[in-house]
Parts: sequence; structure tokens; C-alpha cells
Amino acid sequence: MKLKAKFPCLPGNTFYAEVRRRVNNDFKENNRSTNANKLMWFKACLFLTLFMAFYLIILLLPLPTLILSFLTILLGATCAFIGFNICHDAIHGSFSSSKRINSFFSFLFNMVGANPYVWNITHNVVHHTYTNIPGHDEDIEVAPGLIRICSEDELKPHQRFQQWYAFPLYSLASLSWVFRKDYKKFFQKSVGACAHKHPKIEYFNLFFYKFLYYFIFIGLPILVMPLLWWQIVIGFVLLHMAQGLTMGLVFQLAHVVEGTNFPLTNAEGNMEEAWAEHQMRTTANFATECRVSAFFLGGLNRQIEHHLFPKICHVHYGRISGIVKQTALEFGLPYHENTTFLSALRSHFRILKKMGRAV
Repeated sequence: MKLKAKFPCLPGNTFYAEVRRRVNNDFKENNRSTNANKLMWFKACLFLTLFMAFYLIILLLPLPTLILSFLTILLGATCAFIGFNICHDAIHGSFSSSKRINSFFSFLFNMVGANPYVWNITHNVVHHTYTNIPGHDEDIEVAPGLIRICSEDELKPHQRFQQWYAFPLYSLASLSWVFRKDYKKFFQKSVGACAHKHPKIEYFNLFFYKFLYYFIFIGLPILVMPLLWWQIVIGFVLLHMAQGLTMGLVFQLAHVVEGTNFPLTNAEGNMEEAWAEHQMRTTANFATECRVSAFFLGGLNRQIEHHLFPKICHVHYGRISGIVKQTALEFGLPYHENTTFLSALRSHFRILKKMGRAV
């Protein structure tokens, strides 16, 4: 088994201590909680209401095919927004100070097709610790053999076109998650360099809630809707293409853009920089001035703040971003950001094009 990369504790390295002190003081001085506020609860109610409304309308009303398809796409995007805005914070423990509330909203991840236990391992533990480190962070292994984003990976002839076919592949990410990824991650010996022994209850949870999800989104529509089974399957695929493309783009634009690094361990298997400095070099923000992006993307357009402060609810990232940026500049660290979604998308396109060709 590969060894876990270790981050050094360098003498005189005070960036993380200083930025935490400043952020903590800001919350104390303004008497604010780091957990959900009224806006967060409004968003949770809104997206869950939209989810139920779209699902029941699709299931119960005899609508024309074109309208059904449009509503299915909206339902897929809403599933992604539930993951971004509700489940993501809850699994990090930042939605509420109550473990019960966090646990309840974490459970909802099952209803968008993903397993919260597996996500906690792959995302909270591995990705947040070993961000963008090849061989450790499996979140950057998008369609291995098809998409190349690290110069250390073998270059294959077909990858010269990857900047064109990558985006359709992203739309399949959610389908892969529902039918393959969770099972694969659960039963492989380790995720990255982290081995896990799963509690017995998680074996039951994995299969039971997957079956429940398949029944709610495939079985029940076949039983209830006046459509043929293959039409239901097409709708299910359409839903997940919308969900997958939404999810895939957001995660890629935060880590696979120009300026972000994919650092390797040294000869001893360790990293050269401390963990917080590593986060500043491997993570990027985008569309930071767009309130619409901030509302729908659950703060994931401010990944720098999220990676440094995953226990702070995302509705506060806009407030603390100025503190983080100023502190980073004072310590001579990069603060990667693309001002718009389109500029981040273009940057990601250029990275794909560059990595698809021999340097």
C-alpha cells in the first residue's frame, strides 16, 4: 500500500494560524455564528421544495414529452444544488452546531443518488487533505485514460481532443456515481493512501438506500407514469446528465484551471509545503462577485475559503474572503481566482488542451 503524504510543520510558518485568528475574531466581534443563518435555511427550504415539486409534477401530471424533458433537466440541476447547498455543508458539520440536524441533511445525499458515508471519506478526508496530489486525491482522476490533467500521467493519442469530449463526459459523472463510483470506493482497499474499515451498518446503508433510490427514480415512474420503460430510462439518463454536468463543471473549475498546482511528494514521500500553503496553490475561486453563482453553488465558487474553513457554513464565505485574500498576499501566497464563470471555463478549456499535447 502506498504511503500517505505528510505535510511538514515548518518553523516560523504562521499563515494558517494568522488567517484563522483573523477570521475567528471577525465572527466574535460581529457576534455571528459560523453555522447556518436565515439565508441558509431559506435556501434549504427552497431547493427541497423545488425538488419535491418537480418530482411530483413529472410523476403525476400527464404532460407533453417536451415539457417533461425540460422539468427533468430542472430536477437534475436541483439535485446538484441540494448537494452543493445542503448536503455538502451538513456532511462537513458546518450546517448546524447540532449533530442531529447535520445528520438529517447528510442523509438527503442518498436521495440525490450518492452515499454520504463514502463521500465523507473521499471528499472530507482524502480530497481536503491531499488536494490535487496525484496518487492521493482520487477526485482529480476524472475518467482515467480518457482525460489527462497531470503532466505525470501517460499521454495518449486521443487526448489531443480531450478539450472537446471532456464536457460530455462530465455529464455522465452523476450516472457513474449512482451505479459505479460509490460501490467501487466502498469496496476498494484504500482511497488514495487512506485505508478504511467500514462499520457493518454502512454495508446495509449502501445497498438499501441505493435500491430505494433506484425504485423512486426508475421503478416507481415505470409503475405510475403512462410511458414505456425505455422512455423512463431515457428520462433518468437526462436527469443525471443535467446533474452530472452541473456538478462536474463546478468541481473542475475549482481545481483544474491555470495557476493551480498538482504537486508531487519528495523522495521521502512527503510534501515540501505546509498544508494551508498547499491549499492556496491547488485551489481557485471563480465568479466571486456573482450573487447568483454564490446562491446556487453553495459557496463552491469560493473553494479557497472552503478548503481553509470547511467547518464554516458557506453563506459566510463572501464575508471572510477579504480577510483570507489580504492575509495570503501579506504572506506572499497566491490567491487564484477567475472573476467570472466563463473566464474559469476558458481557463479549464486551455488546461485540457495543454495537457492533451506533448510539452
